[in-house]
Amino acid sequence: MKRIHVKATAALLTSLVVFAPLAKGQEAKPTSIKAPLTAEKAIALAEHGNCKEALPALRKALAASTSRDQRKKAGVLGVRCAMGNDDRATAGELLGQLGKQFPNDPDVLYVIAHGYSDLSIRAAGQLAEQAPQSVEARRMNAEALEVQGKWDEAAKQYEEILSQNPKLSGIHYLIGRILLSKPDPDQARVASAKQEFLKELEIDPNNAGAEYVLGVLARQESDWDEAIKRFSRAAALDAGFGDAFWGWGVALVSKKRYEEAVAPLQAAVKLQPGNPSAHYNLGMALSRTGRTAEAEKEFAIQKEIIAKLDEKRNARTEVTKPE
Repeated sequence: MKRIHVKATAALLTSLVVFAPLAKGQEAKPTSIKAPLTAEKAIALAEHGNCKEALPALRKALAASTSRDQRKKAGVLGVRCAMGNDDRATAGELLGQLGKQFPNDPDVLYVIAHGYSDLSIRAAGQLAEQAPQSVEARRMNAEALEVQGKWDEAAKQYEEILSQNPKLSGIHYLIGRILLSKPDPDQARVASAKQEFLKELEIDPNNAGAEYVLGVLARQESDWDEAIKRFSRAAALDAGFGDAFWGWGVALVSKKRYEEAVAPLQAAVKLQPGNPSAHYNLGMALSRTGRTAEAEKEFAIQKEIIAKLDEKRNARTEVTKPE
């Protein structure tokens, strides 16, 4: 019997039928190749709880189906299946794709909110189980206490972290934030908070958040020179910190340093185009430096933003008004 040598190429390999070894006299039977699931079949399987089989096809359908409704259904069911299997990586991937494809869909936003919340809870539970005494676990516990308004208990957790590692960055900032978050902070508490932010900067001079809050505290005391110093430092540390640029510009306007105020306020309106105060203060700075046409444009934008905000506020009032 002649032996035929076949040169295997990638294209040829994909078309070959694979045969099992044959015993003498045995009839050759090609091995069966399972056809991939259609999107419709995968959705039907997932709806009946057959997630393991359906999930790969659901992922494909979300990425490639031509039907919008089919993509949405495949994605939502895919998230449910992935979470049911505790496949967090796939769940996160599907939630991200759903968010990109259906950014304003209420059903999808509901699924995304619950999906990310569930992923967060699972990761937090794993952290508490695997490393209950770690800095990260204590910090997460403190953050949970903050959300519940248990400020003193949260502060105690942060203080315990500092007792383990006095030079750990970020913790003094969080204690300062707690002191300011408690209702009706008096002058003594504000002073204590300020000290926490200063301690934070001794440990981490690049903490833009600490610089910013110190700027806010200075602004509240009308200490414009200190506010300018702190806000400008925060903006230098974080080029995307719109509030820092806005605070810096407002402080300069308050000091009547209009020419200097233009640049940070221009950065502020670029980073926060919907901030009416940024546009107004930029208009003020431009007006006082003789750039009247540019100033009028900023004032017009400010009025337009306020009108739209009022319109939205009135619409919400109408929706919630009792019949």
